[in-house]
Amino acid sequence: MMKAAIVVSAALVLAGCGGSGNSTSRGAPSVGLATGPISAACNRSDRRAANPRICGCAQTMADRHLSANDQRKAASFFADPQRAQDTRQSDRRSDELFWDRYKVFVASSERYCAAIR
Repeated sequence: MMKAAIVVSAALVLAGCGGSGNSTSRGAPSVGLATGPISAACNRSDRRAANPRICGCAQTMADRHLSANDQRKAASFFADPQRAQDTRQSDRRSDELFWDRYKVFVASSERYCAAIR
């Protein structure tokens, strides 16, 4: 059940990041095609919503909210959702702190990327 919740959460981030890489007539912000571990994992994923614009948007948010180490860890969740679940449920302080940063990344991605649809 929790594995499905993690996958759904990742899909929501990706779906929320849909849109073009340029400003739209509605005045939505412009997003470049950022590259990095999140965009690479996203582009390799089998999620229907994944495309270079969406994955670039997610990477832009990762660059703003996650360290390089955090990005590599978060990117691993695409291939191994159980790792996300294990991290979320971990009692290790470092995992708890990471999860707090990860939640900010997810929420920011949903807000920011939805604006560029």
